[in-house]
Amino acid sequence: MMPTKVVFDIGNVLLRWDMRALFAKLIDDAQELDFFLREVCPMSWHARLDAGALYGDVIAERARAYPRYAQTIRAYDPRWQETIVGPIGESVRVLERLRAAGAPTYAITNFPAEKFDETCALHPFLQGFDGVVVSGRERVTKPDPAIFRLFLARFGLEARDCVFIDDSPANAAAAAALGFHAVRFEEPERLAGQLAALGLPV
Repeated sequence: MMPTKVVFDIGNVLLRWDMRALFAKLIDDAQELDFFLREVCPMSWHARLDAGALYGDVIAERARAYPRYAQTIRAYDPRWQETIVGPIGESVRVLERLRAAGAPTYAITNFPAEKFDETCALHPFLQGFDGVVVSGRERVTKPDPAIFRLFLARFGLEARDCVFIDDSPANAAAAAALGFHAVRFEEPERLAGQLAALGLPV
């Protein structure tokens, strides 16, 4: 069965996201920046926000643990939008072509609950999905199979009728294990061809 519905990841599929983009503005020394992103505010720390933790809580905790960097850590809430480098143009064009052709589009995203609505307001193409599951709201993140099952149940869909696009191999593999057609996103220029091979109108 060929899929008729397309499910997007957002970060690094539709929007280029990188914590370094913000913190490089606040820490001039390259080696110190690497240390900061490795030890002070690593991805595992941000992942707590994707899983539903509150910015105030995780920032206060980290600032107490690393008082030298307290001011830099606190910038992560009011300046979080600076972690978004911008839309990935070719991916957005694919999304818009799918919508223009009448193909239903959805999203399953690891995303902090507190930042999702403001991000959609800044990037209106995120407002046109037929349904979205945001990890921070559900308190479950990819690649946990539970978030994919929640998505299917909430929107009354069958996995075999959906193609799921994600830049993470683990997330794509988790979706495939549940019966989704999984596309590993690596190069924006390849996405249209990958979806066309599945019979989608791009």
